[in-house]
Amino acid sequence: MTDPPSSITYSSVVSRESVRIIFILASFLDLEILSCDIGNAYINAPCREKIWCVAGPEFGPEDEGSVLIIERALYGLKPSDAAWRAMLAQTMRDLGYKSCLADPDVWIRP
Repeated sequence: MTDPPSSITYSSVVSRESVRIIFILASFLDLEILSCDIGNAYINAPCREKIWCVAGPEFGPEDEGSVLIIERALYGLKPSDAAWRAMLAQTMRDLGYKSCLADPDVWIRP
């Protein structure tokens, strides 16, 4: 096992202050606000590094002891949140959104 670097294990979230400021600005400028909560988010993000494990008895007698390659981010893996955030950021850019300079977790689109 190796210790993962902090650059692939940290993922930020939008701050309460940013949300409040956005609500105030949207109210003054009559802007539309969109928000969402994404369920089972990590299973959509590919792993950014090679991760493997040895199958335990919960995989059944025919697969127990097999080496498994993990292809999707899993809850509990340190780099999963960073992999998810990178995938979400790329999707937002593909949809025409830009990350706000003041808070990179606030996305805007002209």
